[in-house]
Amino acid sequence: MLEIQGVTKKYGKNLACDNVSFTLEPGSLTVLLGPNGAGKSTIIKSIIGFLKYQGKITVNGIPNKTTQARKILGYIPEMPSLYPNLTVIEHMEFIARAYKMTNYKERIEMLLDRFELSDKKKKFGDELSKGMQQKLNLCIGLLPDPDIILMDEPLLGLDPHAIKELKNYIEEMRQAGKTMLISTHIIDSVDMIWDHTIIMQKGTVRANITRADIEGAGKTLEDIFFEVTEGIDKDAVSHSESTQEEASSEQAKGENK
Repeated sequence: MLEIQGVTKKYGKNLACDNVSFTLEPGSLTVLLGPNGAGKSTIIKSIIGFLKYQGKITVNGIPNKTTQARKILGYIPEMPSLYPNLTVIEHMEFIARAYKMTNYKERIEMLLDRFELSDKKKKFGDELSKGMQQKLNLCIGLLPDPDIILMDEPLLGLDPHAIKELKNYIEEMRQAGKTMLISTHIIDSVDMIWDHTIIMQKGTVRANITRADIEGAGKTLEDIFFEVTEGIDKDAVSHSESTQEEASSEQAKGENK
């Protein structure tokens, strides 16, 4: 179980997350939905332990920044961060050894095959196209097979086949009892795969709903989204991150240096 309690994060005078609280139940798939600048990436980075914040985050009752908790958590960032001098296969082997995995070669082959990277094993990170980099980004995050996995805009940059394969893999992980949090601002990309949806706007949680809530009301997820984020134009839900979230990301990098 992942519990977020009263998390507040500021970048200077900018309040990115304001007293955010929610819980991920074991084996559930939760979508963190919101328009650009809602604070989705900030809360994801807080959970994984990249940012300083006020509040409390625990993983199975353990503080999220402990080594024990980090063994349970997995993270797929929005933007791939690859080593230009490592090949695709070297990236995978590096992560496997970092996590002290055993008998990992078969799993590596499976992931590379499913995401159509088997013929790119000897390509260096900076030789890959943007879409291929995102596929490798997914493979790296999925390799350790964590119990709880956080995905920040995982579908961006993927071709239709890769999107279909990722959705299939997400469903397989759910059937295996994995707990997942997927952040996105593209409603139709997750409309059929969620158990819970948390809607954020301007750094606050505006709604925490289940699929049963939607079906009982006879509405779509899009209907609910625009009801609880009054005044948000549909055209604002685009395929690009907002200036605010980009600035937050840059400041986050500065905190980690």
